[in-house]
Amino acid sequence: MLGSLQSDLHKLGVQTVAKGVCGACNKPIVGQVVTAMGRTWHPEHFVCTHCQEEIGSRNFFERDGAPYCEKDYHNLFSPRCHYCNGPILDKVVTALDRNWHPEHFFCAQCGAFFGPEGFHEKDGKAYCRKDYFDMFAPKCGGCARAILENYISALNSLWHPECFVCRECFTPFINGSFFEHEGQPYCEGHYHERRGSLCSGCQKPITGRCITAMAKKFHPEHFVCAFCLKQLNKGTFKEQNDKPYCQGCFIKLFN
Repeated sequence: MLGSLQSDLHKLGVQTVAKGVCGACNKPIVGQVVTAMGRTWHPEHFVCTHCQEEIGSRNFFERDGAPYCEKDYHNLFSPRCHYCNGPILDKVVTALDRNWHPEHFFCAQCGAFFGPEGFHEKDGKAYCRKDYFDMFAPKCGGCARAILENYISALNSLWHPECFVCRECFTPFINGSFFEHEGQPYCEGHYHERRGSLCSGCQKPITGRCITAMAKKFHPEHFVCAFCLKQLNKGTFKEQNDKPYCQGCFIKLFN
């Protein structure tokens, strides 16, 4: 049949020299020819391996000796973005063992793009430095902010060194010695003040014997007559204007 066609075309003055054999159908190519991938093709036979659409003059990609249109090649073989699952056609960010479009690699908490400080990873997600430490770093027992560097461990909490101070007067503890009240650290004076164990006479802590009188506490030697300063016993004093008096001074002053 081809010989008859060639004969008829030759009579009409049309050259019928074959331009090669089609890489798809293995038949001679007489008219238009596509040259690609080191072979020749009938134009209608040079099609995408996946969608079978004619490639024509469009861009195409080769894989394992087969041609693919641009769309199918990227959908089938290009790396996919972990965020949007779309094919990555140009620049790619590789992080956390995954691929990302550059515009889709951002902080999982605030959505900001990462600056020169980079990112921090937690449970397979990327976070900016601020959000990472705000969300996952241990918090200071004093200021409740994230602890980034040095810390003190005490009272079942972690503390910035500058935050581990008396919760009342904010004085640092000498040699790390402190007193605990309701889970918070105090200096000795404010510890006893909170506990109600300061002497009402000298305003110093009571650590030994104690006298309780007039809803106050005293060192025994500081529970004295407000006038003559004689030491009093708990059961042998008179009270006037919230002050204790011995029997003699009370009679002398108020009777």
